[in-house]
Amino acid sequence: MNRRIGAIAIAFLACLAVTRPAGAAVERVVSAGGIEAWLIEDHSNPLISLAIGFHGGSALDPADKQGLAHLASGLLDEGAGDLDSKTFQAKLADLAIDLGFDADDDSFVGRLRTLTAHRDEAFGLLHLVLTKPRFDAEPLSRVRNQVLSSIAADASDPGSIAGQAWFRLMLDGHPYARPNKGNAKTLGAITAEDLRHFAAARFGRDQMRIAVVGDITAAELRPLLDRSFADLPAKAASIALAEAPAPGPGGIAVIDRDLGQSIVLFGHAGIKRADPDFYAAALLDDIMGGGNFASRLQRSLREKRGLVYSVDTGLITLDHAALVSGSFGTKNASVAQAIELTRGEWRRMEEGGPTATELTDAKTHLIGEYALRFDSTRKAADSLLGIQLAGLPIDYVDNRAEYFDKVSLADAKRVAGRLYHAAELRFLVLGRPIGVTGDMTPPPID
Repeated sequence: MNRRIGAIAIAFLACLAVTRPAGAAVERVVSAGGIEAWLIEDHSNPLISLAIGFHGGSALDPADKQGLAHLASGLLDEGAGDLDSKTFQAKLADLAIDLGFDADDDSFVGRLRTLTAHRDEAFGLLHLVLTKPRFDAEPLSRVRNQVLSSIAADASDPGSIAGQAWFRLMLDGHPYARPNKGNAKTLGAITAEDLRHFAAARFGRDQMRIAVVGDITAAELRPLLDRSFADLPAKAASIALAEAPAPGPGGIAVIDRDLGQSIVLFGHAGIKRADPDFYAAALLDDIMGGGNFASRLQRSLREKRGLVYSVDTGLITLDHAALVSGSFGTKNASVAQAIELTRGEWRRMEEGGPTATELTDAKTHLIGEYALRFDSTRKAADSLLGIQLAGLPIDYVDNRAEYFDKVSLADAKRVAGRLYHAAELRFLVLGRPIGVTGDMTPPPID
């Protein structure tokens, strides 16, 4: 009964939208041992969320053991120290502690959420999984099989197939083009010793970033930081990775599949997050199709012609690659027209840039939606961690609106000419499009 009440309580409190009151600052907290965290105090509910990230993700997996970081992320909470998997999971449930990990291309992230009453136990369990993970045979076999099942499901899912193929089309030969989950062969080669080496090599304090949001003060947090993270190695293994080459000339690659409609992904080289023109690029993307229902592509492809149900674009900003991307699905008979319309909108942006009204509307949208990233302790902790991993300053939350406001129409037009290149658009079509002939060799699919 206590376990059920605790779980219900933490779920209820997590839904409450009170995390960063107006004027509350992000505080840099440094422990006696030199462990740093960014903190937003919020004592309105007895709930604490922590996000911890390490630079270096699945792109660093050895070629013959792809999927290592992803597999490790699923196993860290499957036993640690003297607690086997069943005992560890039961302890999390008894205390209503939510703990999990994820690996992406450039980082390895853990998330902890706990009621204030169980704060010390929660931080202790996080310390245990980071310093003494078990990787026992039974959970290793079970989680590996779960990943293999997921890979098998992806192999029959058109969206997953298209996504994997598009990254290979854009970043061929680079680790970013590999699937994070690996494949049956590489997963089968991963041993418990590989996983132990991964944890020992990658969880270094020099690559660690921590964000905490909720019912805890700086004075209370400092000793917890030392107890939880001081035992980690001072330095992680090298996370050096080569820059991905630019995708090159545009074209169309068609992967034949008997589908009712085609899936189309497109894009070309983009702009890095640290580039001074990033804020202008983000506004331009919003105008083109980045989550704005009044975007140019939405109007051209959906509202005026009814070719697609939805179309979107985005900026992909990896540590060693940058892409402008987009996608839509449409009837096989409409693919050729939709591609030409997309090229046309790209060319119009490239040559003329946005209008003053479009730029103003994009600023309103991107500035206004940011508050939604702080409407729960978990989302706020994730956002603070993302800011740190991106190398942005601690006052970014307060100054972000100004960064967008400073983009002038002249800036936006200049960056449009720099960023958008219709002739370089690469389209990946999965389906049987009518009247579309590919002029690029489609990438292989695992």
